Formats: sequence, structure tokens, C-alpha cells
Amino acid sequence: MHLFIERLLQFLIPPQCPLCQKFLPEGQRGICIDCLSEIHWIEPPFCSICGTPYLSKEIVDHPCGDCLKKDRYFTIARSIGAYEGPLREGIHRWKYEGKTTLNPYFGQWMVEGLNRYWNLKELDLLIPVPLHKDRLRDRGFNQALLLVKEIQSRTGIPYLKRTLRKRRPTPPQVNLSGVERERGVKGAFEIIKREKIFEKSILLVDDVYTTGATVNECAKVLLRGGAKRVDVLTLARTVKTS
Repeated sequence: MHLFIERLLQFLIPPQCPLCQKFLPEGQRGICIDCLSEIHWIEPPFCSICGTPYLSKEIVDHPCGDCLKKDRYFTIARSIGAYEGPLREGIHRWKYEGKTTLNPYFGQWMVEGLNRYWNLKELDLLIPVPLHKDRLRDRGFNQALLLVKEIQSRTGIPYLKRTLRKRRPTPPQVNLSGVERERGVKGAFEIIKREKIFEKSILLVDDVYTTGATVNECAKVLLRGGAKRVDVLTLARTVKTS
């Protein structure tokens, strides 16, 4: 009876792609082929520090101009896909419409990237980029923490969710320049219970890498709090097209 009801519901309400919301053909589940084919997966060559991809495929990985000019407190940052097209739409639905059914898909992609760029045995802790309490109350969840939990469940790497704290709200980052973003997040984070991160190799996790100002500030605070090393993994990143 249960199987009959399930098949009846599938017939009456066909499954939808969680990214584009289109109905899937009979027998298909998960993210549709069209969306998967339109995602720009980040691949080398890219900046050996921040991971920004290079347009030319004929060069080798090397530091980009921004990383040569700026102090980077994280050792390396890597991202899974470009923040555009279906991935951007999916992230918006996930963050602002609460479509947490995307958690396992995003989590799996994060773990695939993690295995590609790191030796898991060398990572001691996962830490999500925190939200300010007011933003957390409005949204109802921290998207970075959701990613961390997905990674932890697949790898066993422990995580801390309250050791890094955002002590003050920051202005919306969307229309700010890189310099304005850096000013906006300066001094916005603090460490609670430093002993928990002392001499630890930390993977800092967030959803989107734009200029790197937020994760860089977090990395600075973690290092000054006693961490041995901080790396960054994000689900997506903005990509320059010229």
C-alpha cells in the first residue's frame, strides 16, 4: 500500500529539480541534467592562493595580482563552482527561501572538493563563517553551518559552531567595493574559548567567496587566537569574465 501511494503521488506531483524547479522526466531524481551541464565548475588553472580561475588554460597555477598585493591570512581558498546560473539561483533559494532540500547536494559537492584539494588527515577542525545574531534570527539558520554539518557527516572531521563569533552586524556586502568590504568586516569577529583552536589546522567554510574580505578577516582572527593554519572552502565564488 505504501509503495502504491508513493507511486500515485509521483504521478500526480512529479519531482522537481531543486535548482531550477522544473518538473523532471519520469524516473529521474535530483538535480536535472540541464542544470548540471550549465554549472561552471571551478577547475585549474587558478590562483594558487585564493583559487580565482584564470581564463587561459595554457598557464600553470600561480598567485594572482590581488593575492600578491594583499595580506592573505588563509593559506589557500578553493571553491566548487562559479556564482552564476543555476548554482546562483539554487543558493538564493536555499538561503532566502529556506530550500534546505539542497543540503545533501551541496554537501556532497563540498566533500568532493575537499578530497580533491586537501588531505583530510591534516585537517583538525571545521568552522563555519558565523552570522550575527540578528541575521541568524531573521534567516533562521546559518547556511555555512549547514554545509559544515554535511561535510562532518561524510568525513567525520569535528566542527565548532560557537568558537568564532560575529560580534557586530556588517553592512550588506552586495554593492560594496573590495576596499569597502574589508573596512566593513574589520574587527567584526572574535574568538571565544581560544584553547579549542590552539595549534589546530582549520578549514573555514562559507557559501560564497566574493572578494575574500570576510574569510580573510575570520582567518586573521583565528590565527591570532592560536590556530596553526586556516584554509577556506566555499560552495561558490564570483568569477571575473574579463
